[in-house]
Amino acid sequence: MTRLVISFVFSIFMLATTATAQQTFWVQVEAQPSLNRAQQSIRQYAANLQDVNGFSIGAGWYVIAIGPFTSEEAQQVLQVYRAEQLIPRDSYVALSSDYQQQFWPVGANLLESIGQEETAQPDVAEADVTEPEIQPVVEPDPEPADETPREARASERDLTRDQRAELQIALKWAGFYEGAIDASYGRGTRASMGAWQEANLFEPSGILTTKQRAVLLQQYNSVLDGMNLQLIQDTSAGIEMQLPMGVVKFERYNPPFAHYAATGDVDGRVLLISQAGDANTLGGLYDIMQTLEIVPETGPRTLKNNAFTLIGESALTISHTQAWLKDGEIKGFTLIWPAGDEERRTRLLGEMQESFQRIAGVLDPAAGSDALQSIDLVSGLEIRKPKMTRSGFFVDRSGIVVTTTDVVQSCSRITLEDNYEAEVAASDAALGIAVLRPTGRLSPMAVAAFQNGVPRLQSDIAVAGYSYGGVLGAPTLTFGRLADVKGLNGEADMKRLALSVLDGDVGGPVVDAAGNVLGMLLPSIQNGRALPEGVSFAADAAAVQKVLEQAGVSTSDSADSTHMAAEALTRKVIKMTVLVSCWE
Repeated sequence: MTRLVISFVFSIFMLATTATAQQTFWVQVEAQPSLNRAQQSIRQYAANLQDVNGFSIGAGWYVIAIGPFTSEEAQQVLQVYRAEQLIPRDSYVALSSDYQQQFWPVGANLLESIGQEETAQPDVAEADVTEPEIQPVVEPDPEPADETPREARASERDLTRDQRAELQIALKWAGFYEGAIDASYGRGTRASMGAWQEANLFEPSGILTTKQRAVLLQQYNSVLDGMNLQLIQDTSAGIEMQLPMGVVKFERYNPPFAHYAATGDVDGRVLLISQAGDANTLGGLYDIMQTLEIVPETGPRTLKNNAFTLIGESALTISHTQAWLKDGEIKGFTLIWPAGDEERRTRLLGEMQESFQRIAGVLDPAAGSDALQSIDLVSGLEIRKPKMTRSGFFVDRSGIVVTTTDVVQSCSRITLEDNYEAEVAASDAALGIAVLRPTGRLSPMAVAAFQNGVPRLQSDIAVAGYSYGGVLGAPTLTFGRLADVKGLNGEADMKRLALSVLDGDVGGPVVDAAGNVLGMLLPSIQNGRALPEGVSFAADAAAVQKVLEQAGVSTSDSADSTHMAAEALTRKVIKMTVLVSCWE
């Protein structure tokens, strides 16, 4: 039965070799995100099936298709090959208009021939024929000639050094060459040429003919299909370079950046960097850019006296920034590109790096001054913000911090005051208390002294915290009263407070009028219920000290009950209060 089915399909293929204008359908069997992977896969299909073709579809993707057919033939082939399990179950019928440049078989161009047939006009009666307008004939570029090995070697001698190096680069990109790009064709380069020829069904002579060189470079450059690379002169920024204008377009100036925003499906962006300055300005720009959302926190980065490179890598985005200081001007660029599209990103980045040129001019600092301003923006770019912020307080001279457990959950990174990395040393989920230890050296200005007596009901208390998540740059004090020395259900390890606080205050120290710590402020939602306005709870000082003791941290007590003026109390307490941030 299988032999009869294959014979039937083969007869369809024989019909397909005499394709007419209607035969513009294909059975698409697979798509791959890189040319190398597509070539490896297509060779496997071609070993078992006839009329296998490969096409680029843009956006860095390449498809494997069988055809061409009429619509009816394509449906029949699809059903038969699916039934025989020769192609994947998710194969489907596609149109020629879905495809772009053909990369397999090497040298084939079925889309062009089909297009010519479809645009051919039918015969008409002689009476209906009008005199055509005469247009100059433009001869198409001749197809590169193929040659004997002797002719190929002779034509190779006419190549410039740059052309020879370009072929080595293309061979390395294709995965056949691992040596240096030295434009010297030694044993390693010849072996890689032979391996590439064999993989592309050419005679493996180790000497590329004119036609084969053209095919190799076509493969190399096809990854940039749809990028529409153009040499752009941004005279305001004083920069000339190749930009992918098929993906981005100029949007605005926000010094020191010229913004080129994404225009389509590819979420790519480009920034041109241009400002007057010196080494200090360069260092400041390096620091500021690392706070931006467009620069993920992980990735290699270097800063020298006159240049920096800043690479940020995340699961979704890769950004690459380079800037150089010369003659009192800082110029550079940032390429922001989707992660996972490495083949195209690296090629595009190489083109941008190679073409980058400084021309006269630097961005006017006042350019784009009417653009939207926000505390969360730097030159029109969003600052990276933590997932959550809470308050905490120092409890010993090594920088140990107490805070609430909700701020340390599901964090890729925890920081103190945005600048110091920290790790969880201990936690008590039932009490909601977490203990953080800085990973580097940290010297607090002040540490907590815990009250060792029983506080008096209705006495004055205060909470220190970063009410607005660090926006104000310093903690603030909120004053209130001690409403009860236990929780609503009689919990001895809690205190009820009569004061209104914000979420940013949670985790901050609750102090008496002498500045002694009574406990740590807890979240405003307890047991799944929100507390009424003006009601808050704190973890008792004894409970906090118990968690610290289990973590091996010694604390200080204080019996001082001297009331302090509000200003003096504020100065004392804010020195021990710290901003705690959780980052994704």
